[in-house]
Amino acid sequence: MRSLILSVCLMMAGFGHAIEEKLYKQHGDYKIFYSAFNTAFIAPEIAVANNIVRGKDKGLVNIAVVQELGTGLPAVITGRVSNILQQTQALEFVAVREQNTIYYLAPFEFDNEDFLTFKIRVLPQASGPAPVYPYDFKFQKKMYID
Repeated sequence: MRSLILSVCLMMAGFGHAIEEKLYKQHGDYKIFYSAFNTAFIAPEIAVANNIVRGKDKGLVNIAVVQELGTGLPAVITGRVSNILQQTQALEFVAVREQNTIYYLAPFEFDNEDFLTFKIRVLPQASGPAPVYPYDFKFQKKMYID
């Protein structure tokens, strides 16, 4: 069975705008990859295996923290998503571990053609002696019911 992260990457590769956009933020030595997408794109068997509720009006935020590509790092991630009417939803992230990577998923709901603003806080869990500070960022995405 294909992994969830593989299916998400393949799904995003099909969109031309995903290639043109920079889908990560740099925070010191860390790269924080992010995306938001409609759960209808996830194959049913992958959704069941990862306890994801699929639906036309249901989305997922995906966050991964890396220092070197292919190796996800533990982090504490919190966030909120709001539409243009300032209706806000808290994002509750769940860690998904696959082989040597960790990524974090949070579900949200949306209406067709919602222009959403995601405000995310990431605190990498460093193992070294140097202090690590939280990193706040936001991104926007227009969501469609397909």
